[in-house]
Amino acid sequence: MRHGKRFNHLGRTSSHRKSMLSNMASSLILNKKIETTLAKGKALRKYIEPLITKSKSDTTHSRRSVFSYLQNKNSVNELFGAISEKIATRPGGYTRIIKTGSRLGDNADMCLIELVDYNNLMLTDKPLKATKTRRRKKKKTSQNVSLSSKKSLISSEKSTKKNDESKSK
Repeated sequence: MRHGKRFNHLGRTSSHRKSMLSNMASSLILNKKIETTLAKGKALRKYIEPLITKSKSDTTHSRRSVFSYLQNKNSVNELFGAISEKIATRPGGYTRIIKTGSRLGDNADMCLIELVDYNNLMLTDKPLKATKTRRRKKKKTSQNVSLSSKKSLISSEKSTKKNDESKSK
C-alpha cells in the first residue's frame, strides 16, 4: 500500500538520495538534458521544478536557498543567468521526460529528462522535408529497342569476324 508515501526513496538512505538528486540537478542545469532511469527522472522533476521557479526572482535569499540544494556554484550561476531568462514567461512545467525504452542489463525503464526551452529540434517550426519519390526508369520504346538490338547485332558481327580472322591465321 501507498499510505503516506510522499516521494520515492529510490532504495537509498536520505543523505545518499539528497546528494544524488543534487548532482543530477546540477548536471541537468549544466547539460540541459540527461539520460537516467524513469524513477530517478520523476524524482528529479519534483526536485528541480521548485528550484527553477525560485530562480525567477534573482534575490540573495533565493540564490542562497537554491545553493543549499545544489551545492554547485556554476550550476547556480547558470540557473539564475541563462535559464531564468528563458523561462521567465513560462508558468511551470520546465522539464520534459521522454521514455527511451529499457536498459539492456537489468531491463530498467530509461528516460531522457530535459529542459523544455532548450530542445532546439522541437522549438524550430521547420516544415518537414518532402519525402523522396521513387522514379521508374524510362521504359524502352520500340525505337529504342530496335536501335539497341541493331547495335548489339553489329557488335556481335564484328566480334565473329575478328574470331574468324584469328582462327584463319
